Amino acid sequence: MADRAIGTAGLTKQYGEVTALDSLDLDVPAGELYGFLGPNGAGKSTTINILTGQLTPDSGTAEVAGVDPVAEPVRARERVGILPENGKPPSFLTVREYFDFVAEARGLDSIDDRVDRWADRLAFESKLDTLCTDLSQGERQKTLITQAFLHEPEVVFIDEPLTNLDPIIQERAKQFFTTYAEAGNTVFLSTHFIATAQEMCTRVGIVNRGKLLEELDPRELGEETLLDRFFATVDTDAAAVDPADPAALAGKNRWSRSGICSTNCCARSGGCTLGCSAVGALPPFPSSSPRSPPGRPPSSRSPAPRPRPCSPASTSSSRSSGSRSAPSGSSDATRSVTCSAT
Repeated sequence: MADRAIGTAGLTKQYGEVTALDSLDLDVPAGELYGFLGPNGAGKSTTINILTGQLTPDSGTAEVAGVDPVAEPVRARERVGILPENGKPPSFLTVREYFDFVAEARGLDSIDDRVDRWADRLAFESKLDTLCTDLSQGERQKTLITQAFLHEPEVVFIDEPLTNLDPIIQERAKQFFTTYAEAGNTVFLSTHFIATAQEMCTRVGIVNRGKLLEELDPRELGEETLLDRFFATVDTDAAAVDPADPAALAGKNRWSRSGICSTNCCARSGGCTLGCSAVGALPPFPSSSPRSPPGRPPSSRSPAPRPRPCSPASTSSSRSSGSRSAPSGSSDATRSVTCSAT
């Protein structure tokens, strides 16, 4: 097993004007349970896709389990396990048939014992001969976790592994991930559940706008929480964005903790569940209607209303009325609004 399980140097990837990865450098040793944290659009999925041989970078180098996933993508995927976010097993196969297919594709001779252990660990013994299309979301997640570890890879990439699992199975899965890394394997965890990362990970990397902003051992934070450090790091990076640079703004976390909207802020404060934190200063509304595409006459219809941030305090009251309103007389830049939580 390689001493360095995952490494990148100057990894860069652009989509049009948006820089998804900006000279990303990673160095993850074997035996690490590494948390990869960042806001939406920070470059996490792009990084995993490159490291698993599913995407080619514009520049830079990568190494996984001693293999270059860009030059040898198939060989790299042979060495790793992959649990994608929102993945689905084939609907036309039973769970057991799907595992047999995975075993054949990976050249495994006999997997009966492995399947039985996983079925017992994640409590889906009764579903082994059920068509995947008839599984619940939690049962599908159990199936996908199993396929990622079935060949006992030395490096595993898991994206939101606890989604749709009940609390008991979540604890069993977390215990297994920890034990698996302690045995010398490497688990690369991408998640938005910061508390889970603090509980499980031996090291985390915080990314935003395609850059690695900070690496730390969450066990050494003391009284500070990983969520506090995450917000401080991302907010500082967001504040550094040049507002005159549209390409940078396209990759910027849209609203910081001190601004209008941040899903993580809402989750932290226990406020609005619609993705908006508190009433604050709104960006000005456009003064003119959107332009029609070339060759198409201007539309006579009024443009659709622009979604506006929600006040946590007003969400419950607006549910019953189903209304959306703004106080009259306030400017577009400072108005406060309520919205329907449908």
